[in-house]
Amino acid sequence: MTIAQGFECSDAAEPYGGAGAGGRDGTPRKGAGMGGGIVPGVFPGAESMRPTLLGERWAVVAGHPLVSQIAAEVLGRGGNAVDAGVAAGLASNVVQVDMANFGGIAPILVRPAGSGTVHSVAGVGVWGREATLDALLARYGGALPLGGAPSIVPGAPSGWITALREFGTIGFAEAAAPAIALAEEGFPVDMRTAASLAVMGRGFGAWESSRSVYWPRGRAPRVGERLVQPELAALLRALADAESAALRAGADRAGGLRAAHDAFYRGEPARAIAAFVTGAGGFLDAEDLAGYAAEVAAAPAVRFAGRSVHVTPSWSQGLIVAQALGILDGYDLAAAGHNSEEYLHLVTEALKLAFSERERCYGDPAHTGLDPAELLAPAHLDALRARIGTRALPNLPTLPSGTPRLGSTTAVVVMDGDGTAFASSPSDTIDGAPIIPGLGILCSPRGVQSRLVAGHPNAVAPGKRPCVTPAALIALGDLNGGAECTSEGTADPSVTAMACPGGDVIVQAMLQAFLNGTVFGMTAQQAVEAPRVFGSSYPGGFHPHPSGEGLLLVEDRVPETVRDGLAARGHRVRPWPAYEFDAGSVQSVGDLIPPRHGERRVLAAGADPRRSAYAIAR
Repeated sequence: MTIAQGFECSDAAEPYGGAGAGGRDGTPRKGAGMGGGIVPGVFPGAESMRPTLLGERWAVVAGHPLVSQIAAEVLGRGGNAVDAGVAAGLASNVVQVDMANFGGIAPILVRPAGSGTVHSVAGVGVWGREATLDALLARYGGALPLGGAPSIVPGAPSGWITALREFGTIGFAEAAAPAIALAEEGFPVDMRTAASLAVMGRGFGAWESSRSVYWPRGRAPRVGERLVQPELAALLRALADAESAALRAGADRAGGLRAAHDAFYRGEPARAIAAFVTGAGGFLDAEDLAGYAAEVAAAPAVRFAGRSVHVTPSWSQGLIVAQALGILDGYDLAAAGHNSEEYLHLVTEALKLAFSERERCYGDPAHTGLDPAELLAPAHLDALRARIGTRALPNLPTLPSGTPRLGSTTAVVVMDGDGTAFASSPSDTIDGAPIIPGLGILCSPRGVQSRLVAGHPNAVAPGKRPCVTPAALIALGDLNGGAECTSEGTADPSVTAMACPGGDVIVQAMLQAFLNGTVFGMTAQQAVEAPRVFGSSYPGGFHPHPSGEGLLLVEDRVPETVRDGLAARGHRVRPWPAYEFDAGSVQSVGDLIPPRHGERRVLAAGADPRRSAYAIAR
């Protein structure tokens, strides 16, 4: 049999290499050519399911290949990471209709090139002025039914536009052009999106306005059928036209972006949103939208292993990553061993303490007065760490005293060769609120993440943001363990940016992927592929906030002996399938080699295979 027929050979056949290519024992023979024949074990096997992509000019990982391609096109035209991130985010609102919506939310982190500051952009809306806790309880009791009741001001449009205005270089029309084309012309639905729309139809199927868009043939779209969204295209085009009109009238780029912002929040879309939400039993009026703007602030940070790790503020659960890292910084995690019983116990307990802190004090900082510095103070982190023992802690260990629903979101992470980094986790799914006729978007139902409990830091209040689960991370420091900036070292500290979908799993997956790289030296791709765990010893992030009561889900690639050891420590262990969808989808871009004395940086990108994430680098 020849090589082409079945890859069988003998010494007599000596394929490819000619005489003496290789012996039966696999030892290469002197003079072997054309690769020396088939010799198993000479070359190393794959280090990960997908390769870690490297780039010098830029790298991007988004939740869908089409979205990544759009970011790449913007970067290829000379746009920076923020330009590309916003264009990709807008495209995700069209392509990933099951994961993110233009009427939803878009928490954003940005690190400008050469800066030691990471900025948060609060693309998360607020409750209307009439949305008091008493009013909600009087109307709905202890329930928060989908449709209109949990609707808050859409935060994503302001988040995208504000990020462009403050940190980008292009206008809204240019950033939105690919999204408009995809909405107007449509795109073929891939297998995962088709399956997701079939499942989500059980929820959005109750709303005719949603069925008409996403099930236009009266059923879930099949693989390869085109999804067209003309009303969404018209909305995005109207904002772009408002910007263009302002520019023709003499406005500068910032003025044009303000015009696009006003066209949404002060124009007909705002009036249509308010009327629809009010008619559906919600608490929004046009003035609530007119007064809204995404806030830009310095992102809170914690030190870990010589890095400054910045996260989204307490209007999100990003601080969980920071607090957990601060707790774990007191342990020799490398000595414990990756995904060993001891290591996974420590990670689970650190996260349990941080989630307990979420319940104790996280909420919109404009209403709670929370200073993240207090939660990240060394003395406070030391006190939290001291609670960890060899046995599993009970639920909510920082409170004197409910399996949670795992949400869906997407993520966009971009970095350019100058060091500008962008990380966002846009969200709000079409089974959470009906599509508004004429606009092609929903109105963010993120009120489901607020609490209906008086005195709770995340309780409903007028003008208050819910504490949302989507979060992002940007770390600054030397990934190779050296000094951040010396005369012999880097001209710019190394940067890592990360985001992830998955509700309460988001911060847990990001923490583990970050530790995989920083503590255990995994490649970007290995770090996001490695098996992970998910604990739920806290009330879930979504109404009605059920608790898992010590449940610890462990991907079954973790050895059974480790799982048994965790169970013996008091964790209620349940196996998860390998590469479980609900284990999140961490998307990571960072410096493999930081810039030294004017040399180009080398970027590495990792795309989690648990969902449709896709990396491109150049």
